[in-house]
Amino acid sequence: MRSAETSAAGDASPRRILGLALPALGVLAAEPIYLLFDAAVVGRLGALPLAGLAVGGLVLAQVSTLTFLSYGTTARAARLHGAGRDRDAVGEGVQATWLALALGLIIVGVMQVLCVPILSAIGGGGEITTEATTWLRVAILGVPFILVSLAGNGWMRGLQDTARPLRFVLAGLGLSAILCPVLVHGLLGVPHLGLVGSAVANVLGQAVAGGFFVVAIIRAGVPLRPSWSIMRAQLILGRDLIIRTLAFQACFLSAAAVASRFGAASVAANQVVLHMWNLVALTLDSLAIAAQSLVGAALGRADASGATRLGWRLTVWSTVFAIALAALFAAGYTVIPGLFTTDLSVVAAMHSIWWIFVAIVPIAGVVFALDGVLLGAGDAAFLRTATLGCALIGFLPSIWMALAFDWGVRGIWVGLSIFVILRMITVVVRMMSGRWALVGADIQRVAE
Repeated sequence: MRSAETSAAGDASPRRILGLALPALGVLAAEPIYLLFDAAVVGRLGALPLAGLAVGGLVLAQVSTLTFLSYGTTARAARLHGAGRDRDAVGEGVQATWLALALGLIIVGVMQVLCVPILSAIGGGGEITTEATTWLRVAILGVPFILVSLAGNGWMRGLQDTARPLRFVLAGLGLSAILCPVLVHGLLGVPHLGLVGSAVANVLGQAVAGGFFVVAIIRAGVPLRPSWSIMRAQLILGRDLIIRTLAFQACFLSAAAVASRFGAASVAANQVVLHMWNLVALTLDSLAIAAQSLVGAALGRADASGATRLGWRLTVWSTVFAIALAALFAAGYTVIPGLFTTDLSVVAAMHSIWWIFVAIVPIAGVVFALDGVLLGAGDAAFLRTATLGCALIGFLPSIWMALAFDWGVRGIWVGLSIFVILRMITVVVRMMSGRWALVGADIQRVAE
């Protein structure tokens, strides 16, 4: 008992938490920052290319966000790491990587066939859909590399290694950041590719990052053969995370579809502010990743009380950090929108939803921290049900009412606010119940 208490106390130290959270913050914040940079580069082409990037980028994000490859792998690997079975934890990464490659190739094939009808449904047809299709046909080729990177982040986080993923991701995004303005605007003698240049830059950077993760797992020295039994177990845990992800996708795809009915300025403004929301969410998720890794390891060594203390401590940290972020965005009300576009109609639409965005950031501090705790515990079934319920009760009715009653993009963000508040209530109640804190290295019984 003394050993477990000492271990839990060490895990809960600020130095340990920050040692995991800060590199994870770099990984999570790097891509949204790049997406904002990408939007700023494309935005100089005008509102129509920016709207095409917004719609195409939203679809790419939805089809490539298979969170079970990262969060599910982290939960399984962390419990094995806590039980002293590191080779088995790396083996989880091998099988997650095989799954990532297979699923990525399937997605590429399906989306090349279906991208036009999907983009037409979201973008409303016409010029926005044409621009989005041009971008997505190229950008979709990066999906296998994106999924491999998700799997790589998952098993490394489970082993409490967040430094290497940061280096790998920064290498890929750094290349994309260099290539994007060069290819989009034809700098340094390179042909002017316009919107397609953004997609090419994305794919090349994703390939570099994914390649680093593949090399890392080859060098780990564990068997590389596919194991259906392990992949099946990952998919069983993943089924609830996939359904949860689909609930998010239904919400944000519906929001984009509604925004597109209000015109190019509304859809562009919605997507740029949504990028900032994703930046906030993923930044806060750096503490949630520390929670996943540390809580999973604590439960793997049968320390439920230590896992609970870690969860509440990280929630306090996350909430304080979220309040600071909200203050930063509030101060930038007059400056930040103009960084991404010179189109006054887009700026005006962004201003109409700005204070709603600022108000829900502190609430998100609680939501994402406790999401991390419950994901680390493998409590995917509850998160699935809670997310579906909040989406059906809160978000989806509000955004479709915004269309029916012509509330504009502001109605969409009111719906997002209701969604976030409901999610906060559900995860706090679950955390207080203690029913999530099942101990042991075998996460499969938690998933089932």
